[in-house]
Order: sequence, then C-alpha cells, then structure tokens
Amino acid sequence: MESCLPILLHSLCFVSLVLQISYASDSISAGQNITDGQTIVSAGGNFQLGFFSPGNSKNRYVGIWYKISAGTVVWIANQENPLNDSSGVLKLTPQGVLTLLNHTDGIVWFSNVSRSTQNPLAQLLDSVNFVVREANDNDLDDAIWQSFDHPCNSLLAGMKFGIDRAKGLDRYLTSWKSVDDPSPGDFTYKLDSSGYPQLILRNGSVVQFRSGPWNGLRFSGFPQLKPNPVYSFGFVFNQNEIYYYFNILNSSVRQMLVLNDNGISQRLTWVDRTHDWRLYASGPTDECDTYALCGGNGNCNMASSPKCVCLTGFVPKYPSDWESMDWLNGCVRRMELNCQGGDKFLKFTNVKLPDTRLSWFNKSMNLQECKQTCLRNCSCTAYSNLDISGRGSGCLLWFGELMDIRQFDENGQDIYVRMAASEVGKILAFSRQSHSEDLELPLFDIITIVNATNNFSDNNKLGEGGFGAVYKGVLENGQEIAVKRLSENSRQGPVEFKNEVVYIAKLQHRNLVKILGCCIEQDEKMLIYEFLPNRSLDCLIFSALPSSPYNFIAFFKENV
Repeated sequence: MESCLPILLHSLCFVSLVLQISYASDSISAGQNITDGQTIVSAGGNFQLGFFSPGNSKNRYVGIWYKISAGTVVWIANQENPLNDSSGVLKLTPQGVLTLLNHTDGIVWFSNVSRSTQNPLAQLLDSVNFVVREANDNDLDDAIWQSFDHPCNSLLAGMKFGIDRAKGLDRYLTSWKSVDDPSPGDFTYKLDSSGYPQLILRNGSVVQFRSGPWNGLRFSGFPQLKPNPVYSFGFVFNQNEIYYYFNILNSSVRQMLVLNDNGISQRLTWVDRTHDWRLYASGPTDECDTYALCGGNGNCNMASSPKCVCLTGFVPKYPSDWESMDWLNGCVRRMELNCQGGDKFLKFTNVKLPDTRLSWFNKSMNLQECKQTCLRNCSCTAYSNLDISGRGSGCLLWFGELMDIRQFDENGQDIYVRMAASEVGKILAFSRQSHSEDLELPLFDIITIVNATNNFSDNNKLGEGGFGAVYKGVLENGQEIAVKRLSENSRQGPVEFKNEVVYIAKLQHRNLVKILGCCIEQDEKMLIYEFLPNRSLDCLIFSALPSSPYNFIAFFKENV
C-alpha cells in the first residue's frame, strides 16, 4: 500500500476554488445561468457543479466535484478549451443546449444534442450525472443530454463503460495531461469491440494493457475481480450495447475508478476517518500485465524467474534473445501443424486468455462443437469457452499467434492450444501415463519446480548419476522435496520414464520413498519425491541400482 501512495496522490485532481455561492436548487431552467463563483449542488449533497482551476493553473473550467472533497473533480465540460479569466457563464438555452460563454459572449463549449425540447431542465443528480431533460420527464432514457455519456478520466457507479451502437456513443476514459492541465492526456482506457470485446489501455496508439475478454464471471485478466461486500459489477453485451458497469452496495460508500496521468487505472474509496481517498485496487498490477511482454506464444508468470516461458510445445524464436531476457519476438512451434494429418489440442489451465481482437466467437456452441469448428479451420490455433459460469458455454476461437498470455494462481481460465498430433502424443504420453493404470499422480508445472530448487542451483544439488541429477527443493507450502531431473544425455527414454512413474506410484510401503508427482515440460522429464531428512539422500539414490531405470524403487526411509 505504501508504495502506491505517490501514484495515488498524483492521480487526484486538486483544484483551486474561489468563494462559491450555492443555489438552493440542484438544477437550472431555460434562461437561467451559473456564473463563476456560483454552484449547484445535487439533492443529496454529494456533488457540486461550478467553476474551478486545477492544481497551480489559473485557467477556469466548468466541472463537477465531490462536495466532501472539493479537490476531486470527476467531470469537466470545457476540458480542451479553458477560460483565462473568471468571466465565464454557463447557460441553458430554451432549446435545451448547455452553453459556456466567455466575456465576449463567444461560445467556449456547448452540449451537442440531437433533438430540442420545449421545457428543458439541467439537473445535477446525486449519482453525479448532469442531465438535460424535459422538466416533467424523469426517465433518463429520454434525456436530451447527460454527462454520463461523455466521461473524462473518472468512472463512477451507474455509468456505462463502453459502446451504445444505437446512439452512436463510445464511453471511455482519458487521462489528464497533468494535475495542472485537465486537457486529454496520452492514455485512454477503452472497450475495444473488434473480435470479442475487451478493455484496452493505450498510450497514444500503443497498447499498454488489456483486461482480457469477459468470461461470464469477470474479465479474464482480472482474477481479483470477484463478488465482494463493497460493489457489484457486470457486463452487458447485446445487439445495441456493450459495456461494463459497477454499482455500490452500500450508499454510505463512496468509490470511483480513475485513470491517472501516469496511465494507471485506480479504484479509490473515500475514508471518512482520515478524510482522504485510499487505494482499493489498481491496474496494471505488475510486470506481467505489460502487454505482450513475452511475445507471441509466450506465457508470463510473476512467480517464475525469468518471468517468460514458452508455452509447452513451443521454443524461443531467437534463443539468444531469450537468454538476455529479450522476449519480444516470442516463441515458435517446435513441430509445425499438419491440418490434414489430424492436429490435436493441449489444455492450458489458469491463464489469462490471449488477445481477442482477431478472434471469432459464438454464444450458443458447446465446448465440443467449438473444438470441431476450430479443427475444420486450418488457421485456427486455439479455442476456449466463451462463458465459464455454470457448466460453461459458448465458443471463442483464435487465429495466428497467441499474444499476451499470463499465468495466474487462481481464477484463471482454460484454453486449448492446437498442436501437431505427434507433439500432443509426445506430451500426453508423459502427462497422462496410461488410462488403464488409473493413477492419480499430480503433475507439477516447471515453474513450481524451478522456484522450489532455486533454479536448480548447485547449492541444492544432492548428487548426480547415470540418469541425471537430484536436487533438494522446498515447495511454497514448506514441504521439502527431492527432484530427479533426467539429463538430455540420459539413456532413459520416454518409455522407461513412464514405467518408472507407473511402477513407483503403484508401490506402497512404509519404507519406500513416496513419489509426489512428475513434471514434463519444455523437454524436461522430472520425478518429484518426498525428501529424506534422516540420511544422506544422494547416498541412497546413487548406490541403489544405478544402471537401472527404476533405481528410485530402492529408496528406503530406513537403512535396510
């Protein structure tokens, strides 16, 4: 939390306010106006609208701010065209157009409306929405104009973050240039509707971060987004509208989402006791949130060192670049696809789904239909469920490279990546063993083993024999393990390795070292055993049948 405070403070929009005179009303009618120094206040007293100057600037703007925190501006009318003095006047015309005039009665800003009205009213609601409507019509769907349709850098409860095709609206956030200059900055946070929709944060035209697609529960890239006591959230996707929204569950809670001038999206909560805003959540959250950090067909994991690995079945496109931690060019297939020869799919779990801008989707298909659809298209490289709520539904297909995948510890998603049939057969021969054996042996991922053994440090090495080295490791839960890592020059091939796993997993004896699982990734074949604390483990390993592929069967907990 402490490390986030400088960013948090930098993101808030501190303003200078001259003495303000508040109208008793929350609205103005046709012919009425608001001059610099006057304000209107929402009925519940939460928000105020008037003139202000941001930071150290002397320019004047019309905006809306929290009444409890006058420095927190959430919407600005003339964001790109400031006044240079205090002569500004905000008027409501008889046709229902809000107009900001300068000292020469020149138009500085006006609300762009598609229809006029005979009896207009401009009202500041306690939701922070500034609405122009017919005075006798409270239905916001009939509003002539509303500020919620024109957000600046803040998203508040009840706002729609996305697209309204029927009205031609695209509601997205734009950062300020600085705390002194609220004109549009370099960063935008926007719903991208190409392919399957997702939120994308850009610096200019360059993608910095993306949320991943909505999967029925949350955005694929937001594993932390889950039901909570503070706010509810959802996603609407129909023929006319695509948008994300959130609503506050307790009316006493004040919360907002702000895109600050550094390109960080921050969810802030007001704390009455300290009378300031506190960071609730932010994004991007870490290095793996950086768009395409590991390149095409790469997978980023913050628990790994280095953070980037190729997906199983892929290898670095330029190995020398990867050795220097330059992952931009990503990974390529170890074995090329053979569409006519019957490609297969390999399942990856708990991941952020790849970029969906070039994807295809169908809401009604089941997962098996999705698989067959992908198989019939030689350009299809992966598939997944569109919606993972309930039993799962819908189909999402990818074509070409799989970009911007990352690994999560929880609340990730499954994706099925297309592989050459021979490649999948090679991998599954290890990961599944044999269906007839009915084994329940855990499959460890390589990142877990790398971390447990301190990247196979020499300090962790217990010894070395004809089939490779053995390392001591410690899992995240504190359990000590022994890892048998087969060398590339080992005489033990796939069949022998599989048999060793099968035989040892089936043998149960109080004196026999227990096998905990195996790991088969990136040309690695490893067996994971419990660690023997009472005797020199390397002595037992390398003195027991060193020429046999089943030498671990001779491991005993006692010297027998």
